[in-house]
Amino acid sequence: MSSFRTVIDGDYLSEDAHSVRWRKTIDFLGHSDHSGRVFQRGLDLGDRTPLTNSLEQLFGCRFDNTAVDLDTEPLKGSFSVVTAFEVLEHLYNPLHALLEVRGILEGEGSRLFVSMPLRKPLFLASPDHFHEMSRHAASSLFKRAGFRVVRSERFRIRQRLFYLTGLKPLLRALYEKVQIYELAVQ
Repeated sequence: MSSFRTVIDGDYLSEDAHSVRWRKTIDFLGHSDHSGRVFQRGLDLGDRTPLTNSLEQLFGCRFDNTAVDLDTEPLKGSFSVVTAFEVLEHLYNPLHALLEVRGILEGEGSRLFVSMPLRKPLFLASPDHFHEMSRHAASSLFKRAGFRVVRSERFRIRQRLFYLTGLKPLLRALYEKVQIYELAVQ
């Protein structure tokens, strides 16, 4: 049996860090020039979560979710907006997934929104992550896949009191951040 998390389950959904991350993600999306614009169709890479419902409200369209191996299989369809929140770090081959996304984005003004953890020291890294990237590495990956960064931010995902509960949480206050990007096809 794999030690990696492979499903979105009740344990995952009940983690406070996810609701904080989702709230800050929606805030980032709300500041996009494309916020409030109604898109034809959206795609959220990975399993459906409560965040997917919020994306549908924000962008005024139905969001499909992927059911393919993002490391090796093609993506099908045409989408005006694609999201990959906390997905790329779980893939062996994030470049393949980004190239596939570029191929399914349609129309002028189409967007890809991506979030991932900022690279941390190995002793704090998640055992479920294959790739935690620095901002420079992420920018290089996006450029190689044919995207340009429209804007980006970084934020913490824990409540402030969490960081005072021990040494490892205190170190997370220094190193644990999410990087989020709005990307357009070059």
